Amino acid sequence: MRAAAHRTTALLLALVWAVPTAPGPAAAAGQPAGPVAETAGVRVAAARAAAHGVRFGPCAEQEDLPAPVECGTVEVPLDYAHPDDRRLTLTVSRLPALGTDAAGERVAHQGPLVFHPGGGAGSRYFPLVGELPTWRHIAGAYDLVGYAPRGTDRSALLSCQEPRHFVKAPTPSPARPSTSYKKERAAEAASYARGCARRAGDALAHHTTANGARDLDVLRAALGEERLTFMGVGSATYLGAVYATLFPARVRRMVLDSALDPRPERIGYPQHLDRAAAVERRWTDFLAWVARHDDAYGLGGSTASVRRSYEEVRAAVAVEPAGDRVGPGQLHRAFLRAVAYDDHWPLLAAALDAFHEGHPELLVAQAAPVPDAAAEEENAYAVRTATACNDAPWPTDFAVWDADHTAAAEAAPFGTWEEAWAVLPCAYWPAPRQEPPVVGADAEVLAPTLVLAAERDAIAPYRGARELHAGLGGSRLVTERGAGQHGLGGGPNDCVGAHLDAYLLDGTLPTADAECAAHPEPRPLALRTTTRGPAPAHRAGPR
Repeated sequence: MRAAAHRTTALLLALVWAVPTAPGPAAAAGQPAGPVAETAGVRVAAARAAAHGVRFGPCAEQEDLPAPVECGTVEVPLDYAHPDDRRLTLTVSRLPALGTDAAGERVAHQGPLVFHPGGGAGSRYFPLVGELPTWRHIAGAYDLVGYAPRGTDRSALLSCQEPRHFVKAPTPSPARPSTSYKKERAAEAASYARGCARRAGDALAHHTTANGARDLDVLRAALGEERLTFMGVGSATYLGAVYATLFPARVRRMVLDSALDPRPERIGYPQHLDRAAAVERRWTDFLAWVARHDDAYGLGGSTASVRRSYEEVRAAVAVEPAGDRVGPGQLHRAFLRAVAYDDHWPLLAAALDAFHEGHPELLVAQAAPVPDAAAEEENAYAVRTATACNDAPWPTDFAVWDADHTAAAEAAPFGTWEEAWAVLPCAYWPAPRQEPPVVGADAEVLAPTLVLAAERDAIAPYRGARELHAGLGGSRLVTERGAGQHGLGGGPNDCVGAHLDAYLLDGTLPTADAECAAHPEPRPLALRTTTRGPAPAHRAGPR
């Protein structure tokens, strides 16, 4: 299903997020500037959107969304300090509430549930989850609403380089990069940042989380709602938290799933560094699972031996890329899925096993770039990068990056440097840097919210959920212990699902913070039908 593909894209981009204060043209003309003008601009844009509404109808063919999903548009200002100047058109998708629950009983309509998956990706495909059993109760009561955030799709699409260059393959991925390799990657990052400025112009500075929150309020008005019901995952939990800070009285219900740490001092570079250890811990979880299923995969009966099996494949594709398209860079990119989604574990392990048996086809299918998806992936990365770089100050001296990541890689070699390259354009960013806002709202104004978190989440380390929960008065935290799935809502944990349903359908939160046991681990997928023979020539040595 396309929604599943977009979940993977969002993950890969998520491994890489404010209120603008620089005076604009209005200040020169003696008009209000900064937050005052932007607040007024939101009121203007929201009133305009409420008057026009969203005229839903059949989705255009390029949307690839079949009936009964409907599509429409809503306009938002590029710059909320000047709401009557340039406007952006956001595509909106909707599956109207089904009207009955999973048992066929009639249920009351509760309005729209707006969803954002984080990671720079849009959520136009979100309404398709109404077909899934885990979403059926919610789809009965709510219109499932997705949208293309500013900079994505037809919403003034942001692109910083030719997409075909974005998915070039094969590429290296040294665990201990040389000085010359670091210089090469730094030059590429600087070039990418310049490309963003050249292609986007003055619009680049308006890709911020605060503007995303303002867009969300305009969408709320266009949908005809006095208050917003919203669910955000990963980086979109920060979007939701900023919305709750700017518009606390406009929140009806809000689910913040796999929450990031919203404290101003952690936004940007510190948050990025926090992930290194979390990614390594979750990578080790995957290796240990494969080792427990050595009878299915034959990759080794210990974490260390499975790690060697992976490194052998990495060394082999560095010498001879699999299918001429999968080098170490593509291999690493594919196996990042294991860090966030354990339902990918069986197939990824099977791909390693098959490669060791001399059959690279499954690995190629898992890891090779898809040219047809290049434009969409580059766009999502551009939006993700622009928002992250605009939202907070980042170090501008590569020596700082080099020292910090060299130290981090000693304890966390799997993902540290690849994550560094992903966000390195922020070191050379040409747009003004913003100071992150203090996020939080009082329980007397903000409706109670639900925060979901997995204890071993690598994309959103667990401490972030605790900090977000502490800042939102009246919120409740539901923790899945001993698990690391990123994005819990609608997933395999029945306990988490029950809390989600109770909150969205009845407004019921647990009386205190709650814990759920980990969902069952995936079952192994064994494609090999014979015992392993002698090691192929590309094998680096014994396990």
